[in-house]
Amino acid sequence: MHSQQVIAEPPLNDRVGEVPGTLRSPGAGRAPHVYDVIIAGCGPTGAMLAAELRLHDVRVLVLEKETEPTSFVRIVSLHVRSLELMAMRGLLDRVLRHGRQRPVGGIFAAIPKPAPKGLDSAYAYLLGIPQPVIENLLEEHAIELGAQIRRGCVVAGLAQDDEGVTVELADGEQLRSRYLVGCDGARSTVRKLLGVGFPGEPSRNDTLMGEMSVDVPHEEIAAKVAEISQTHQRFWLRPFGEGVYSVLVPAAGVSDRAEPPTLEDFRQQLRAIAGTDFGVHSPRWLSRFGDATRLAERYRVDRVLLAGDAAHIHPPIGGQGLNLGVQDAFNLGWKLAAQVRGRAPEGLLDTYQAERHPVASDVLDNTRAQIELLSAEPGAQAVRRLFTELMDFDEVNRHLIEKITATGIRYDFGEGPDLLGRRLRDIDVKQGHLYGLLRRGRGLLLDRTERLTVGGWSDRVDYLADSTAALDVPCVLLRPDGHVAWIGDDQQDLDDHLTRWFGH
Repeated sequence: MHSQQVIAEPPLNDRVGEVPGTLRSPGAGRAPHVYDVIIAGCGPTGAMLAAELRLHDVRVLVLEKETEPTSFVRIVSLHVRSLELMAMRGLLDRVLRHGRQRPVGGIFAAIPKPAPKGLDSAYAYLLGIPQPVIENLLEEHAIELGAQIRRGCVVAGLAQDDEGVTVELADGEQLRSRYLVGCDGARSTVRKLLGVGFPGEPSRNDTLMGEMSVDVPHEEIAAKVAEISQTHQRFWLRPFGEGVYSVLVPAAGVSDRAEPPTLEDFRQQLRAIAGTDFGVHSPRWLSRFGDATRLAERYRVDRVLLAGDAAHIHPPIGGQGLNLGVQDAFNLGWKLAAQVRGRAPEGLLDTYQAERHPVASDVLDNTRAQIELLSAEPGAQAVRRLFTELMDFDEVNRHLIEKITATGIRYDFGEGPDLLGRRLRDIDVKQGHLYGLLRRGRGLLLDRTERLTVGGWSDRVDYLADSTAALDVPCVLLRPDGHVAWIGDDQQDLDDHLTRWFGH
């Protein structure tokens, strides 16, 4: 499971006479930066961001308030784009060993449609994986690359100035870094300390979800679920094998929202809707989730940034939450590293919000739509039937699947071919597969003309001359996150775009 690496750092300031909970004002005598970046939160987003920064030798400290790793065995889904990112960093084989592959179909509002044919990815499947396992793998990856992780550290205050950020812990210790990133979840302390608004809608409908053993034969369960799902979309029992099922059922007034649900809550709701509790017992984990939907007004305030659930929350329908956060980290990591190392062109760090805020807004909208389609109200059911018909058209089904799996994202890089701003699939190249060339987190020029060069950018952009590459354009410049930053065959135009994305 998780590595228990705890780094005891020396205090950065002489705190004699300081009042606990307050921060020293910026000024002379401040201790030098021991860290380049402090990350609050060691969930999947924080761990992935730490690893991405370490690829560029950024000094990283991750602060995690929990003293122990996640223990409950909840199954989460890695979508196509996240699997592609794992492949880019050489993590996919590790992840696949612990996961279970299943088709991409049926994930939009649980409408039972097959996956569209010919999805544009070498990894066109979903991977179900226990949450503690993926968290452990990403944390180990960050530690292997040199990230420092301290558990049991609660952020209590922060102050920033022109040179950096001072972070105060609950025990009064003060730490100093050049940047701080809040990856500390939906109730983010960093976001609250920044005073960043988190507008949206509170939860209206709560749902119980868990994994538990069921004694009733599978055929009987399947027949009952098929009958009930005609009118109750927020209801399922899905087998994991060996008698264990994922159970989803409306919470409808059981116990207190502030209290964790009990097995009896599940039994009560199953009996109310299905007329039987299916003999559920021996739960692996039990949870309650609502449909609260919120998006941070800003992802950056000077030297402090937000990522993952600290920046956006939405219902888990479609399984997009973890994926959205990990993809935030991939977008932010190389940009923040360039800023720290003094190589970032002006405005590069601001493209993090410019690119990721609209993506999160779109995810919030598609989860809002899916929640409506799960309603038992007659109007919502009529719309659901219409969507079910429309998804028989391959273009509609493909559009919705690409939206949820994040393979349809196109960042606005200006006018150009449709591929510009999109991610490039893992194509065949003479050295094997494209993604295998991106493990160092650097840019890549793939040159089919074999006559261009990256010149003075060779310390941050790799070069591959390959006239046989499976590509319909002469050359592409890839950012470290795999998105196409330039298409063409002119050296001067290429140099301009190398400057735009990777500095002088």
